[in-house]
Amino acid sequence: MRAGTEHTRLVILRGNSASGKSSVAAGLRARFGRGLALVAQDNLRRVVLREHDRPGAATIGLTARHALDAGFHVVVEGILHADRYGAMLTRLHTDHRGRSHAYYLDVPLDETLARHATKPIADTVGESRLREWYRPCDLLPGGIETVITADSALHETVDRIMRETGLDRLPAVDC
Repeated sequence: MRAGTEHTRLVILRGNSASGKSSVAAGLRARFGRGLALVAQDNLRRVVLREHDRPGAATIGLTARHALDAGFHVVVEGILHADRYGAMLTRLHTDHRGRSHAYYLDVPLDETLARHATKPIADTVGESRLREWYRPCDLLPGGIETVITADSALHETVDRIMRETGLDRLPAVDC
């Protein structure tokens, strides 16, 4: 089932907890403006649906497809482990009529733990939980992701993705 148009952009941002995904997604949205939908795994799963993370959950893909079909550019952001979400994300990437880009933010465990310690949920989600969740280089099948390492500053990562996806050359949409 095809999704979006030849004019829409799809950006998939994945990585471990505290790798910077949400900050990058927020930076992309701030730079682009209206017309860019943010499909954030944590918000959709925890806040909107209040569901557990489980294999085969269709919410991320369906929401992204709907937004693409409505003419929005879409950023899908989350941990989105490859074994649970790989097939769905690969299908979405392939089915999208426009330009699709996928990025994996590769941050070492020690840096992940240090970043997590500064988050409001640090008291609720401890180091042992983060160690359980952490998966080094959990790339999607097919080599569709560009790996961005921890030495890329937030503004550099946002600039790079804006440039590589062409979002920096598109006008904001009044949706």
